[in-house]
Amino acid sequence: MRISDVVAFAARRAPDVAALRFEGRSWTYRELHADVCRLAHGLRGLAGPGDRVAVLTENNPEYVLAYYGVPLAGMALVFVNYRLASREVVDVLSDAEPTVLITELKFLETARAVAESVGSVRTIVCVDGDAPGTTPFSALLDGGPDTEPDPPDDDTPAWLIYTSGTTGRAKGAVLTHRNVVAGVLNAAVSWGYDEEVWPAVSLCPWPLCHIAGYGVLVAHLHADTLVLMRRYDPEGLLALVQEHRVTSTTAAPTMLAMLLRHPAFDSYDTSSVRRIGYGSAPMPVTVLREAMRRFPNAQFQTGFGMTELSGNVLVHSAEDHVAAAQGRTELLASVGKPMSLSAVRVVDEHGVDTAADVVGELVVRGDQVCSGYWGRPEATAEALRGGWFHTGDLARRDAEGYFYIVDRKKDMILTGGENVYSREVEDVLHEHPAVAAAAVVGAPDEVWGERVVAVLEPVAGGSIDADEVRAFCRERLAGYKCPREVVVVDELPRNTVGKILKRVLRERVAPAAGGGGA
Repeated sequence: MRISDVVAFAARRAPDVAALRFEGRSWTYRELHADVCRLAHGLRGLAGPGDRVAVLTENNPEYVLAYYGVPLAGMALVFVNYRLASREVVDVLSDAEPTVLITELKFLETARAVAESVGSVRTIVCVDGDAPGTTPFSALLDGGPDTEPDPPDDDTPAWLIYTSGTTGRAKGAVLTHRNVVAGVLNAAVSWGYDEEVWPAVSLCPWPLCHIAGYGVLVAHLHADTLVLMRRYDPEGLLALVQEHRVTSTTAAPTMLAMLLRHPAFDSYDTSSVRRIGYGSAPMPVTVLREAMRRFPNAQFQTGFGMTELSGNVLVHSAEDHVAAAQGRTELLASVGKPMSLSAVRVVDEHGVDTAADVVGELVVRGDQVCSGYWGRPEATAEALRGGWFHTGDLARRDAEGYFYIVDRKKDMILTGGENVYSREVEDVLHEHPAVAAAAVVGAPDEVWGERVVAVLEPVAGGSIDADEVRAFCRERLAGYKCPREVVVVDELPRNTVGKILKRVLRERVAPAAGGGGA
């Protein structure tokens, strides 16, 4: 099964159902599939099978068409984070070597500068204008056949997504048709579906340059209606929920926290929302409890996934959240159990399964695991050793089979011979009423090897007393886990989906390293 089959099958089952809505524009499934086919034919006039086609835009319908049309043409779609600086875009595209670069007027200057530096780019396509030296996106659709060209093989590279680079230089994860479809099918089977609401109305606030965009395909597999946001903003989301009677949406914890704090929240009707999924980063328990209170008609679920896994491999069901609300509060820290089409383990440094509640590395096997890293055979061999993908995440599994993400291996702090998992300290810091967001990193220390540093973002209009925060932690954590240093910033550095960039924070605190004082 190929990626484009998702929309092709829906077009046969529900041709007249609204497939996509965006800022007053709308496509039925019949219309969406026809445009996907036209795009595939149009691209074959610009590039050849196996070529890469990069996209540098915010969310728009043309991006959705590219999700399907570029792979249908036998090419690989390169997702480019639009928040990257020009130099960073050059780094990504120099690695991917695309032939075609799709952009919009807003980023045209950057696209042209990048094309001058990246010799592989022969054509710039503009989605929202007819700028000199570019090809209008509409020209790729005009007059083209609305039937599918000869399809590619299932194992052809389809999406090339660069990791977020939170711990270092980004690598390109190669996702084949088989990988992406497996991730979509796993989600469709494992997430559950409300048969009482069809077509569901699913709102996508995620940037499509992120792997979370695979939720677009999950919605289309069900022949649901997808409402797309150009970019996330809290009140914009509330307005779309009310306008389209949205029944389902997903968010990163940061996005959900911003939504709950927005002063206009109670001005909008959100009663239609029946499901909220969340993920991409740890969810503070206080935020989750508030979300469950403010969306009383919604079921909540989360899970665990990553770019290299084409989506999620663990799911924490709505039933688990109900159990947590009824008293099993420890479940709120879990990311659930393996999904139906995933094999997930926790192993020690020798690849042996750990006992219950013993921390090890999370490893995954299944068709949705990426085929490797673009142009990096050594990194591919290291990640896929022994037939399992090594995530780099530290986790534990309890006696009931629930998984808990403890930390990234690179985020674990070794201080005075003791392991400190930053997630545990962050969960405590998030309980402090003055703290809006927290990140814990290790800084080099002459005495302790590393010391625990808390970098905190205060609630709007508030302030943070460092001594009070340290005292707060000492009441709740072992002494060696408590921050020896507290740094207050106006805003924590984040990537495009709100994930905190700890690499940046470590670089900031490293120059101050050396002291061992509390």
